[in-house]
Amino acid sequence: MKIAVIGAGAMGSLIGGYLSRANEVTLIDTDSAKIEAIQKDGIRIREKDGSETHVTPGAATGYDSMGEQDLVILFVKSLFSRAALAAAKPIIGENTYVMTLQNGAGHDEILREFVAPERVVIGTTQHNASYPEPGCVNHGGSGITCIGALTGDNARLAPIAEAFKAGGMDCEFSENVQKLIWHKLFTNVSVSALTGVLQTKIGYMMDDENGWWLCERLVREAVAVANGDGMGFDVEEILGEIRALLKNSHDGYTSIYADLRDGRRTEVDTISGAVVSASHRNGVPAPSHEFIVKMVHAMENRVNYKG
Repeated sequence: MKIAVIGAGAMGSLIGGYLSRANEVTLIDTDSAKIEAIQKDGIRIREKDGSETHVTPGAATGYDSMGEQDLVILFVKSLFSRAALAAAKPIIGENTYVMTLQNGAGHDEILREFVAPERVVIGTTQHNASYPEPGCVNHGGSGITCIGALTGDNARLAPIAEAFKAGGMDCEFSENVQKLIWHKLFTNVSVSALTGVLQTKIGYMMDDENGWWLCERLVREAVAVANGDGMGFDVEEILGEIRALLKNSHDGYTSIYADLRDGRRTEVDTISGAVVSASHRNGVPAPSHEFIVKMVHAMENRVNYKG
C-alpha cells in the first residue's frame, strides 16, 4: 500500500517504520530536523530486549510529487489534527482511507471534514514508544492494533490489516472499536491526567494513598459515563487493570506530564475532555473530569502569564 504517516514523533515513527518493511511509506512532519535525520539514516527502533531494527521509510516536510495515497494515518497531537489534514489535501483522494490511532476520543469528527464517513478508520493500538532523538525510537511495549470502520462493513479494511501484519504488527478488526477506545481512555483520563497535574512518575499513583484515591475517583466517574453510552464496563475489573499498569510502568512518565513540564499544550481536550463531552451528551455527571480539564488548561496558560 501507499501510506502516508502524518507526524514523525515516537508513535508515528514506530508504526510508520514497521509498515515500511512491506509497504511504500512516507513520514510527514514539519520538524525539518526529524525529517533530515530519517532521510539520511532511516529509523533505528530499539526493542525492550536490547535488539535494534533499522528501517528506511520515505520522509518529507511537504506533499510535493507524492500523489494520492491509499492510506493516511494521523499521528499528530489532536490539537493539530485539522491543520495537518488541511495541509494533506493533495494526497487525499476519493479512494483514500484516513485513519486515527491517536490517544483520546472524538477524532472521527475532524476526519469526516476531509473524507466521506465510509473512508474513516478509527482504532487503538497497544504499542507505545518514546523518542530520545531524531531518527531513533524506543519501543516500550507491543500488542494488538484494533481498527474499525466508522460506517459499513469492516471486511473492506482487510488490505489495511494485511499491511500492518506484513510489517510485523498484529492487527484485528473490532465490531465495537468505540468500546476499545473507551477502554484505553480510562488509563489516560486517570493516570496520564493526574501525573501531568502532579508532575510525578506513573508509580506515584499507587504509592501514595491520596494519589490512588484521586485515580480511583476519576476511573469510577469515567466508567459511569461510558456505561451511560451503553458500553457495559465492570469498574472493579478496570481498576484492577490500572493497578497492574501502575506496577508494570512504575518508573515511567506520561505525555501529559512531559507537555506540562516543558510548557507545551496538551491533548487534554480529547482525553479528559472526551469524558466531559460524553457526560454532557448522556447526562451522567463528570465533575472531576471537568475540574481536570480546567486545571490542565490553567497550567498550560501559566507559560504566557504576565501578571
